[in-house]
This record gives sequence, structure tokens and C-alpha cells, in this order.
Amino acid sequence: MTHRVGLTIALLCLGLMDPPVTGIFMDKLASKKLCADDDCVYTISLARAEEDYNAPDCRFINIKKGQLIYVYSKLVKEKESGEFWAGSVYGEEYEDHMGTVGYFPSSLVSEQHVYQQANKTVPTTVRNSQE
Repeated sequence: MTHRVGLTIALLCLGLMDPPVTGIFMDKLASKKLCADDDCVYTISLARAEEDYNAPDCRFINIKKGQLIYVYSKLVKEKESGEFWAGSVYGEEYEDHMGTVGYFPSSLVSEQHVYQQANKTVPTTVRNSQE
């Protein structure tokens, strides 16, 4: 009996008795994005939400009509995909969401001010050179 308990504890510690962790497959939104710099950290523009938007998954952010959003990148539209931008909400009223970066449909916002041109094309994923 002691041997069996010890073996069970060892297997649990090694993670061999837990089922494998699987993720949810999400369609890729785009292969390229437009940014102001190579790392997409500089703000391109400030946009105002024209409608509310409820994020369908963790890649997106919720936005409320009238909310200001800093835009950091613009996905290059592919095939039948929608056109999405990446940004974060702005303003004290939305303090709990400030700093959260995610995608939102560009059709739901209007650019209020362009800080710099998004003229750098950057891949959305970086491939490992060992692949």
C-alpha cells in the first residue's frame, strides 16, 4: 500500500496523471501589420469609438461609444477578414482598462489625431530560425 501511495505521489508530481493541456484554436487575423516603428510600441494615432464593441475573445478589447483609444498598429487586411487595429483605451473614466492592449474593428472608430505615419510593415508572428 505504501509503495502504491508513493508511486501515485511521484506521478502527480511529474504531471503524468493529469490530462494534457489543450488550447483553443483561434484563427489568425493577419500575417502583417503596419506600425510606426519596428517594435510597434509608438502610438500611431488617437481614435474615438463610434459604437460599443464587446470583445469576442482575449485578443480583443471592449470599447464603449465615445471612448478614446491609442492606436499602435493596423493589421493588413487579408482575403475576407475584417480590418482590425490594435490599441489601448485612454482616459481616467476607463482606468480599469488602461494599459490593456487588444484588437478592435477599425470600422467602429474614427481617427481624431494622427501622431505619425504607420509606414513600417511588420510580421504579426516571429518565426524561430531553428524551425
